[in-house]
Amino acid sequence: MLVLPQKCRRYLQERGIAFEEVLENGQKAVVLKAFDLPAGRFDTDKADILILLPPGYPDCPPDMFYALPWLKISIVNRYPRAADQPVIFQNATWQRWSRHNNEWRPGVDGLWTMLKRIEHALQEAA
Repeated sequence: MLVLPQKCRRYLQERGIAFEEVLENGQKAVVLKAFDLPAGRFDTDKADILILLPPGYPDCPPDMFYALPWLKISIVNRYPRAADQPVIFQNATWQRWSRHNNEWRPGVDGLWTMLKRIEHALQEAA
């Protein structure tokens, strides 16, 4: 099932990021498989990262992202701020990371922008 625009798919492929495109009940999504997390930051080294694609993507921005397994900050053994709510997708309970994007540029931004936002959120998690 192909749900990503070709330029987004090519971006992930060129960077060697394993991913799965998903269509479930009309909802398009991409799952970044075994995504590398910042070293020593969380209670695991890798997680699947779910990005739900809104209607109109890539002109409309993805809003939040979701992790599986649920991530806890290792030094304090707690969930990051605004990352403690469940979301069911593909028969799994994902950890919602509530990180909103108000600076999306239609026609310019794409999955590469969302990926940078995710990397930043994971690095800055508190």
